[in-house]
Amino acid sequence: MSRKPSRLVVALLLGAFMALLGPGCRTAPAGMRASALVRCEFRQTHMGMPFRIVLYAPDAAVGEAAAAAAFARIAELNRILSDYEPDSELSRLSRSAGSGAVVPLGPDLARVLERAGEISRLGDGAFDVTVGPLVDVWKRARRQRVLPEAARVEAARAATGWRHVVLGRDASGRRTATLRVPGMRLDLGGIAKGYALDEATRVLRSRGIRHSLVSGGGDLFAAGSPPGQPGWKVEVGELDVTNAPPGRVVWLKDRALVTSGDRFQRVELGGVRYSHLVDPRTGWALTHPSQVSLIGREAMTTDALSKVLSVLGPEPGLERIRRHPVEALVLHAPRGPVEVVETPGWRRYERR
Repeated sequence: MSRKPSRLVVALLLGAFMALLGPGCRTAPAGMRASALVRCEFRQTHMGMPFRIVLYAPDAAVGEAAAAAAFARIAELNRILSDYEPDSELSRLSRSAGSGAVVPLGPDLARVLERAGEISRLGDGAFDVTVGPLVDVWKRARRQRVLPEAARVEAARAATGWRHVVLGRDASGRRTATLRVPGMRLDLGGIAKGYALDEATRVLRSRGIRHSLVSGGGDLFAAGSPPGQPGWKVEVGELDVTNAPPGRVVWLKDRALVTSGDRFQRVELGGVRYSHLVDPRTGWALTHPSQVSLIGREAMTTDALSKVLSVLGPEPGLERIRRHPVEALVLHAPRGPVEVVETPGWRRYERR
């Protein structure tokens, strides 16, 4: 089982972010006071991105302690799942690549890798957590504004492949992993954030918080709804191209919303727009403007499925993910004008 943060850790974190942000709770508006709830809002940076928690609690002390516990859980997951932290469990696993070592996994990393394998199989490799070497190549390309050489891309691709992550169990039943190819480096950027949103919401619920919005890097999980409202009102932004259709507004209750696109991470090289999203099957970054938004029952799976849909495109992508209870809004411009594709159930989240 996961190690829960001690009360001391929670108290220290609470003191730290309250000192930075000041009081985070206020009485609900007059029309909502019958609920006897206060609205609390807090922000912290984790996983290299801002996380925000909005919640309704019986009083400020309960809300503040619950938020502190949720942030502590996100921080714990970063120490486990980060590919930037050299001592994280994920980094230690990556260093075993090609050695033949059978590495025991903690429950969080095991859960994420199991789900990643399922989504990789569903998308035939369009989602792949072994993409780390390719991500490094394209980060360098964006930083230096120079298209990578094909040989460099192929060398990185040779160190990837989701089928080379072999999950098993040891004699005690604990989950294990073996990375079969030298140079492999796992990157959970397409799934770990969703897992963190799910876990933070779970922690809030365990502390009696039934109405919360947890967001990180533009993705979110909406639990319950604000008092007196049918859901949490959330805007889905427009595609970052000329003459794009306006953004949309959805109302969410007990649903995750995940958006994948290149609005903030891209580079133009030789007149071609290269996204930060990489097709693991070819090793090359996506080259047409695209924004994929998915609404699902939990954030981890929804996060990973959004990458499948981004890489494969609307028609084949929607066919691949149709077994999952998600609704999609896809905006893409492969040949000029923006094309809008949405699943039949998307509109019901707009009608409140």
